[in-house]
Amino acid sequence: MKKVLSAEAFEVVRDKSFSLFLAYRFFMTVATLMQSVIVGWQLYNITKDVLSLGMIGLTEVIPQVCIALFAGHFVDIWDRKRIIFYTTFLLLIGSLILTVYSIPNFYFQQLYGVAPIFVTIFITGLVRGILMPAHTALLGQLVPREKLTSASTWSSTVWHIAAVAGPAFGGLIYGFFGIIPAYSTVFGLFMLCGVILLFIKSPGKVAMIEGSAEGIFERIREGIFYVFQRKVLLNAFALDMFAVLFGGAVAMLPVFASDILKVGPEGLGFLRACPAFGAILMSVILTFKPPVSRSGSQMLYCVFGFGICMIVFALSKSFLLSAFCLFMSGVFDNVSVIIRASILQLYTSDEMKGRVAAVNSIFIGSSNELGAFESGVAARLMGLIPSVIFGGAMTLLIVSVTAWKSPTLRKLALKEHGRS
Repeated sequence: MKKVLSAEAFEVVRDKSFSLFLAYRFFMTVATLMQSVIVGWQLYNITKDVLSLGMIGLTEVIPQVCIALFAGHFVDIWDRKRIIFYTTFLLLIGSLILTVYSIPNFYFQQLYGVAPIFVTIFITGLVRGILMPAHTALLGQLVPREKLTSASTWSSTVWHIAAVAGPAFGGLIYGFFGIIPAYSTVFGLFMLCGVILLFIKSPGKVAMIEGSAEGIFERIREGIFYVFQRKVLLNAFALDMFAVLFGGAVAMLPVFASDILKVGPEGLGFLRACPAFGAILMSVILTFKPPVSRSGSQMLYCVFGFGICMIVFALSKSFLLSAFCLFMSGVFDNVSVIIRASILQLYTSDEMKGRVAAVNSIFIGSSNELGAFESGVAARLMGLIPSVIFGGAMTLLIVSVTAWKSPTLRKLALKEHGRS
């Protein structure tokens, strides 16, 4: 046992800056997912419309996609820690808007409807378009190459622990104490994130490679071509985008919690946390047994399992079965997340990571936020349960086609690249 606990899996977290980065990532994720749960429940309570939940995703993805490539360019030429610090301030503004909007005595809901909610969602999307490439690129600077898979696993583990805490706290604080204490807690957590960033030692700017493109549009194009010329990167990003675009059911959880399972905001928080519970369990396993052998085939099998979970979840009328399906979806999804993050770190040069991560963030934004919009539209047109079944079936089809058409991804083994 002592030998296991002293394994090199823990070596990377001994670095102070990386440990602080993990703390920042934890509290940032808790805050953003708390806010997501509160916003979803509040909006559905106001509108009683499944399409309004889908519009959350569309409102967030538009600014994220529009700014991501430009953000990637600046992430590669500016100090990445400073970018993260100043961008975090925008999240403070957004959470303040939601807090003030929700004060009953101000009557903002009667005056402005749900517009302030969507303004905040827009700000959040803008911030995500900047922070996603900045986080990825900064992680690549904080740890040496041979520890990147371990660092990616720890980062994913911390994210998923926060993804349990965030929705649970959001639902519980909202349910037991009300919406103002819930939004105020989010504001306080964003403040804490800013304080933590002050203590992370900045690794500085990345030295530009001689002969690389100089103009902003040339450098953006260089980043896009970099991804499309490397089939492993492109196939991994595209698999995630299309699978989650159709297969995700998280956007519709307020409807399942309210109308089908009838468990209230507390139950919604628990359901939102279930995928992260599963991901945490898998992260612990992967910390000691990283997915470096048969990585590509493991990724494909797990995305297939994710699709199965979504279909069973759609058919379930039991809270426990629904929670178990979401738990298992987190188990499967986390393997895919860690392998994809490791592929990005290992197959990308450091001075390109901001731009490549920006391209990846567009894929992720398309899958998550456009997936939320797709879920809302499909639920309106097909009905809630048939739409989730359809999405799960499309995920199974997509992963099957990817496995057939992409032998490079299918045969990928990360251990062959971690030492190069």
